[in-house]
Amino acid sequence: MNVSSPGAKLKAALKVEKPLQVIGTMNAYSAIMAEKVGFRCLYISGAGVANASYGLPDLGITTLNDVLEDVRRIASISTLPVLVDADTGFGSALNIARTVKEMIKAGAAALHIEDQVSAKRCGHRPNKALVDTDEMVDRIKVAVDAKSDPDFMIMARTDALANEGMKGAISRAKAYVAAGADMIFAEAVTELDQYKEFAKALDVPILANITEFGQTPLFTIDELKSAGVSLVLYPLSAFRAMNAAALNVYETIRSTGTQKSVIDTMQTREDLYKFLGYKGYEEKLDKLFAVELAKRKGQ
Repeated sequence: MNVSSPGAKLKAALKVEKPLQVIGTMNAYSAIMAEKVGFRCLYISGAGVANASYGLPDLGITTLNDVLEDVRRIASISTLPVLVDADTGFGSALNIARTVKEMIKAGAAALHIEDQVSAKRCGHRPNKALVDTDEMVDRIKVAVDAKSDPDFMIMARTDALANEGMKGAISRAKAYVAAGADMIFAEAVTELDQYKEFAKALDVPILANITEFGQTPLFTIDELKSAGVSLVLYPLSAFRAMNAAALNVYETIRSTGTQKSVIDTMQTREDLYKFLGYKGYEEKLDKLFAVELAKRKGQ
């Protein structure tokens, strides 16, 4: 195992933290904060890319290149492994192969591909349509075959619980694992015991998506651990909080003509500089200028 590769880092994190908390990050700066407070794995949400970076709904509108832009920015600034939402793979077999190769080049540790049709919907919305099991199996096989790094991980997401029940969802998940999926993402789970069933039926890590305002209750880390869950995902928690805070500031400034009443809700300049390592950059500049000044004086 190449211990320096993102995929190897994710595998190591899965061994150290059980279950592994995977935190959603919207941009490079939020990734810095997440790493500084102790998270071991980051996540880039497809909905987050669509909503935050492009102002679009999560309906399969954004492209591979749209997602890769955020992957490059976040993976380049953080040392943590990054799990990326690849929707349905961004096309047919050749497109899925390209998706995997480009994700690895961009610095991702893993991606997940889902079994919805290309015109996908948010996993917690109604009227989801799925491809048949064979088509999804082909997606997984292509993705696995395209890996240029053996440690890069392929996660299969199934949205079948809402349409086909537990029996259908587990049947699909077993087929995806047989096709080479390293992990399973069971979407829109409504009961803790359902995670237990997935974990009992499958010999790979199971991810629980603990997203707010959706179908899944906000189970605690201890509850999910007891159910056999290996990864716990919080895809848009910080994004929702940032949006609410920003809206409050916008409305306050617009209505009152000053930000004085909301200043205590803001991150201070000093804290911003601390997370960015701003003073370290300044010290480098000071040294460079000092050297340049000395050269000029010596002329």
